[in-house]
Amino acid sequence: MTTEGEKPTTPADRAGHTRRTAKRAIVGRLSWGLADQAASSMTNFAVGIYVARSLGLTAFGVFSLAWLTYGVVLNVARGLATDPLVVRFSGVPEVSWRSAAARSSGAALGVGAVLGAVCLLVGLGLGGRVGPAFACLGVVLPALLLQDAWRFAFFAAGTGQKAFANDLVWGVALVPAMVVAARVGSVAAFVLAWGASAAVAAVYGCLQSGIRPQLTGARQWLREHRDLGYRYLVENVSLSGASQLRAYGLGAIVGVGAVGAVRGAELLLGPFLALLMGLSLVTVAEAARVLRQAPHRLRTFCLLLGGGQAVAALLWGGALLLMPDRAGEFVLGGVWHSASALIVPATLGVAGAGLGTGAAAGLRALAAARRSLRCQLFASACYAIGGLGGAAVAGTIGSAWGVAAATVCGSAVWWLQLRSALRERHQNPIPEVRTP
Repeated sequence: MTTEGEKPTTPADRAGHTRRTAKRAIVGRLSWGLADQAASSMTNFAVGIYVARSLGLTAFGVFSLAWLTYGVVLNVARGLATDPLVVRFSGVPEVSWRSAAARSSGAALGVGAVLGAVCLLVGLGLGGRVGPAFACLGVVLPALLLQDAWRFAFFAAGTGQKAFANDLVWGVALVPAMVVAARVGSVAAFVLAWGASAAVAAVYGCLQSGIRPQLTGARQWLREHRDLGYRYLVENVSLSGASQLRAYGLGAIVGVGAVGAVRGAELLLGPFLALLMGLSLVTVAEAARVLRQAPHRLRTFCLLLGGGQAVAALLWGGALLLMPDRAGEFVLGGVWHSASALIVPATLGVAGAGLGTGAAAGLRALAAARRSLRCQLFASACYAIGGLGGAAVAGTIGSAWGVAAATVCGSAVWWLQLRSALRERHQNPIPEVRTP
């Protein structure tokens, strides 16, 4: 029934309104995701810059080895604990999400405790310059992994603003922690400061969610989601493991200073590298929602996602090439001259990786764990071979160009597998929906 002067609402009008509302919701969630990644990016960038300026090239190389080791452990926790949460509990009823988040965060905390103990023992055994940094990393790993788990949980629930607030708390806590570490002047002090500020954010995450991590539910979580978790574990660790292998190999072939130079170039591209590292926080959850609500739009969503990141990385790299040496030295200190020579290959590598992450998000949303594992193993092998082969042939710059070529090849494989997975799903549509 309509009143005089009103136009009747047609089904087409209602459908159009529904689509516009859905698009606004997606844009809103992605905006919070971008804001959170910006906060995370700025935090990582600030830590790296502060440490580089405070310690110099060689000590910064040691800190970078600890940072890369954290990346490996982080990917273990994500594969086992939080990637299955995002794939299977994005957009589900709150009761299901709360139960899953408690067990998932408990699993992440358990992984941190076990692997933290391993790092502590390895660090105590190594001694020298590297040992204390690894020992301190082992102490703070549980807090670092729990903080990351809350971010995954909030994005799965569609409350990205909470993840953003959590990262802001971490950033604020970092300020006094870094000042104290600078007064001590050691790599170990900076690692402890970084982890202690993460512990503040991890506790705040418990208050935000009203959930306590269930360590007792960790085993149940791993058992229930082993079909995804173990494949994602291998997939994630192959990526970070290849990066770690390249770093150690580069240090052995060229020297620890080369590791610091590569890390310096990565810091210059920090906003996009941080975005790529935390991409699954937002995009896998959104891709899963797109798959449930409008599966025919998944390919377009992934293409826009990957293409947008690649273009943005190229624009940022172009801006870095125009940066005067004085500004670069202000940012990185003595690391600038070594890092600036790597800007072009590092930019191309990030652009290639950004393009591939669009397809990776689609494969994760489809729960095509076998295909994504296949892609990641291929990409990781290319990364390690390109990075180490390039180092053997042409030193640090050769390693950077080898990695750039590897990421472009890996991206092509991701997109080929996504196309095959979408064709397979069209022929056999079996939606992935999981509730307790």
